[in-house]
Amino acid sequence: MLVITRFEVADEAGEEFVGRAHAALRALGACPGYVRGRLGRAVDEPGRWCLTTEWESVGAYRRALGAFDVKMHATPLLAGAVDEAGAYEILAAADGPGELTVAVSDRAPGGASRSR
Repeated sequence: MLVITRFEVADEAGEEFVGRAHAALRALGACPGYVRGRLGRAVDEPGRWCLTTEWESVGAYRRALGAFDVKMHATPLLAGAVDEAGAYEILAAADGPGELTVAVSDRAPGGASRSR
């Protein structure tokens, strides 16, 4: 599962935002089911930021949101995100040259994955 959370941050709040985002990533990263996370900033619009995290499952992500450190460090940050859909199921991945793994949606009957 991929979670993409976007933020619009004023220039004068950038340094404080980065510190809060780092604390959020550390808290999320300590949770079971966490795969990886990244903080990025738009090249052409430096006030736009993106926090992406990847999880083993929807359940792992939802359980992480209930963790004490996540409530203390990530939830306040996430509350300031741009209001839009942010959780995505991963339906295709290319993790190496010539490699493609395609998954059936968990929302569809079957839910199995296959490699190509």
